[in-house]
Amino acid sequence: MPHQDYIKIFAGSSISVLAIKQALLEENIIPVVKDQSESGRLAGFGAAPGYQEVFVHPDEGEKSLGIVDTISL
Repeated sequence: MPHQDYIKIFAGSSISVLAIKQALLEENIIPVVKDQSESGRLAGFGAAPGYQEVFVHPDEGEKSLGIVDTISL
């Protein structure tokens, strides 16, 4: 995933990411969730379990950050 195509708006627990993902989808914003622990498991090395990152297209970044700020985590 090239960095210029998406921006990271959140990193944290899978529970928090689930709430953020749902809120973004309700606003017709399609997030990309990157799960480091799953990627590490598949590649044969470890990562922090339950740690995920949420990315969105740059055009939706400002609106997405506003949505993240309204969610109680």
